[in-house]
Amino acid sequence: MSNNDIIVSLDIGTSKVRAIIGEVVNGTINIIGVGSAESEGIRKGAIVDIDQTVHSIRSAIDHAERMVGIQISEVYVGISGNHISLQSSHGVVAVSNEDREIGEEDIDRVIQAARVIALPPEREIIGVVPKQYLVDGQEGINDPRGMIGVRLEVEATIITGAKTGIHNLIRVVEKSELKVAGLILMSLASGQLALSKDEKSVGTVLVDIGAGATTIAVFDEGNLVATSTIQIGGEFISNDISIGLHTQLEIAEKIKLKYGCASVEDSAPDQVFKVTRMGSNVEKEFSQVDLANIIEPRVEEIFQLIRAEVHRLGYGNIAGGYVLTGGTVCMPGMLAIAQNELATSVRIAVPDFIGVRDPSYTSGVGIIQFVSKYMKNRNTGFAKKLVAKTTKKSSDSQKPGWAERVKNFFSEFI
Repeated sequence: MSNNDIIVSLDIGTSKVRAIIGEVVNGTINIIGVGSAESEGIRKGAIVDIDQTVHSIRSAIDHAERMVGIQISEVYVGISGNHISLQSSHGVVAVSNEDREIGEEDIDRVIQAARVIALPPEREIIGVVPKQYLVDGQEGINDPRGMIGVRLEVEATIITGAKTGIHNLIRVVEKSELKVAGLILMSLASGQLALSKDEKSVGTVLVDIGAGATTIAVFDEGNLVATSTIQIGGEFISNDISIGLHTQLEIAEKIKLKYGCASVEDSAPDQVFKVTRMGSNVEKEFSQVDLANIIEPRVEEIFQLIRAEVHRLGYGNIAGGYVLTGGTVCMPGMLAIAQNELATSVRIAVPDFIGVRDPSYTSGVGIIQFVSKYMKNRNTGFAKKLVAKTTKKSSDSQKPGWAERVKNFFSEFI
């Protein structure tokens, strides 16, 4: 198996860390390995304990490696959070070839030109997403390679993030003895997998409801136009169950996963379970209806907040409706509540790959699909190394690094 055909994504979430190994054969992606581990050191999508997060990453990577029997040395890491922002940019260059045929180098230079923007010192560019290219004023070009022209322009979206968040994310991955091959905006990757071309074109809101946070991404006219993060998710439902049933949060989480239903109307009164009460060894019996009465108000609130945030972003009446993904939307009854609260068309996106047919894997699989399509064999846009240079921690890669350092040391005296 050639390493060139292998793409590994790392999704560091609040409840789980997931490593997914994809093999690309003749442009077709096969998911050949999946590793997941309980997420420690992450709160509301942010890293709060580096050592615990490193342990979780290693557990997920080891799990995936054992499944496939290969050693993972580099990963594409998903990034999200309320520190992410988008801004438009424009780049212009003259075509360099004598025959005026636009090549890879010209595309690379125009992308670099678009990257030249004024940024506050605490922010950093994560990626550049071309919206369209212009050749001698002609608009609407997706890929100008091979075309003849004198002037090449690009209209692009610059994705920026807080340096602290970016560097901490890179640091935990490097401390896990992995190389960061690239940082991928999760909502962009999820949109690649979850949304059709028509949905992106007419305008659709992609909502990823995780454990600690909900990420909203608005796609319109084929591009990502807005993104936002709300600090509320599935953990809040578990917390409500814990309070309502007077039980430990760990037990509440297990009850939610096994018996949870978001809609009282869809819940079953004959489905009962026993719960050990907090502060005693006494067990009390509850039905799924009792549980749904706790869950439904919180789920309604989550969708009310999502709708309010989309209105705040200025896309309240978007034509394509909403597409839901993320681990929390797996709960029965979620779709019915979403359709009622959002008052528009709503569907749940599920990856169509064996072994990962679950909304919680959308981001991880989306990263693999995004990298396969835009990064692996190109040196433009996201394909540029947008992260700090890193070195593999394996012994194979340390030798060249050491030799390079000696070479650099002596070069100072020559």
